[in-house]
Amino acid sequence: MASPFEASFAEAGRLLDSFRSDQGALQKLDLVADWLTEALRSGHKALACGNGGSMADAMHFAEEWTGKFRAERDPYPVLALSDPTHMSCTANDFGFDEVFARGVRAFGGPGDLLFVLSTSGNSTNLVRAVEAAKDKGVRTIGFLGKGGGKLAGMCDLVVMAPGSTSDRIQELHMLALHTLIEVVEQRLVG
Repeated sequence: MASPFEASFAEAGRLLDSFRSDQGALQKLDLVADWLTEALRSGHKALACGNGGSMADAMHFAEEWTGKFRAERDPYPVLALSDPTHMSCTANDFGFDEVFARGVRAFGGPGDLLFVLSTSGNSTNLVRAVEAAKDKGVRTIGFLGKGGGKLAGMCDLVVMAPGSTSDRIQELHMLALHTLIEVVEQRLVG
């Protein structure tokens, strides 16, 4: 008798096979690695944001840099725009559509990067964050799914995960972010 998990694992495997055989996606990830290595090496920072599970992934990405991934090393300035006091204050005073844009305006500057994580690419608060980043001279990188929505045409670089459901797209985003950390950490610390 087949396990009830078998179909889900098989679907995840098919999507991973599709993602890892997509030469365009791999080239974009290599370019993201170049940009992130350059930014961190030159004393700049990366910001990350998303909603729901993508927010959790943005936080996970940031803590791998400020804490430890694999190598013993100094921390690097990667910040998830996820402070609940900032978010509730900004949402109360300016509306939820501004929660990330105000963080970008506060912390972003030329030479920095903004990672936006979204399975749809249509969240107004992420669109406004990218607009704020462009105003501040911050390069934008979208980890997107389902065709990328509005953000696909706005971000400087887009890594598109295959899949039709948010959970599978987020799984691929986190795998791609972990491999990005692995590659950039090797470049920075050897």
